[in-house]
Amino acid sequence: MSRHKIGIIGAGNISGIYLEAPAKFANLEIVALADIDLEKARSQAEKYAVPRVCTVDELLAMPEIEAVVNLTIPAAHAEVARATIEAGKHVYNEKPLAIKLEDGQSLLALAKAKGLEVGCAPDTFLGGGLQNARRLLDAGLIGEAVAFHAAMLSRGPERWHPNPEFFYQPGAGPLFDMGPYYLTALVSLLGPIAAVSGFSRASFATRTIGSGEKKGQSIAVNTPTHVTASLELRSGAIGTLTTSFDTHWDKYDTLVLYGSEGTMVLPDPNRFGGSVRVFKEGQWEQIAPLHGFSENSRGIGLSEMFYAHAQQRPPRASGSLALHVLETMHAILQSSAERRAIAVHSQPAQPAALPVGQDESILQ
Repeated sequence: MSRHKIGIIGAGNISGIYLEAPAKFANLEIVALADIDLEKARSQAEKYAVPRVCTVDELLAMPEIEAVVNLTIPAAHAEVARATIEAGKHVYNEKPLAIKLEDGQSLLALAKAKGLEVGCAPDTFLGGGLQNARRLLDAGLIGEAVAFHAAMLSRGPERWHPNPEFFYQPGAGPLFDMGPYYLTALVSLLGPIAAVSGFSRASFATRTIGSGEKKGQSIAVNTPTHVTASLELRSGAIGTLTTSFDTHWDKYDTLVLYGSEGTMVLPDPNRFGGSVRVFKEGQWEQIAPLHGFSENSRGIGLSEMFYAHAQQRPPRASGSLALHVLETMHAILQSSAERRAIAVHSQPAQPAALPVGQDESILQ
């Protein structure tokens, strides 16, 4: 099996799990790490045995690198991804694909013109938990899916994150930061979104950092921090999504599907594993996953992208799926501002289900 040489841009909190990816996926090899803070990059490179630390420009100039994992802050996603594509390399972005919809659209157009792939997190829907749900849905366990409820309720990341300022700027907030997990899961399970109607608010003008060196510092809030929306899917199913950094209560089911013959409670879409609970004929049943990758397996989408590219088929964690999620999030905020339902025009294909299996062969 050939190993594809990868460069990572961004050595922040999330980089560690991506730096572990080659231990899980035999077709990946990380050869360089870049960050504007070279000391941070050196620390991560030493910890994970990455052979080279360099600037972004130096990394993009390395001819052996085939793809770049873009772990920069959301405001830089489009710029770094565009530079990567222009350097002739595939790109795999952290979510969201971009902040501005038009930037996401132009990235996909540029990549298509150059014969390159754009992939994007989250890839949690490829984990054992949600693939188990997909298997059961496709088998008709709860009949036709008619409705759903999705929710991410929290008090905000400033309690624990060392640099939480970006969470409260445009392109982040609970919708853009956490919404992609839930929207991607819904599209992967039930197909694309046709229209939305949303409401949003920024409940508090400032937030206070609760830990680390910046503890006690104030953050100005410049994006909605509580967002709720009704979604209509192309399939006809309708449901709700709520994302919040404003709530204290966190005991709830994160994703529930209501079918014509039963109800399915799914694992947290921000996780790779977890069992499915099904209520049918007056009884609850818990069904454990048959697929592998139920532990934290970030990088599975990148690994699968290489197999897909070699076979000239669409990758599952694709740029078109991420663009659809980005358009949906913008439509929710537009609906809130304009007090009307908004159509979602992008209509990507529903990602194919993974075959049952425990190892990397299911990606091939």
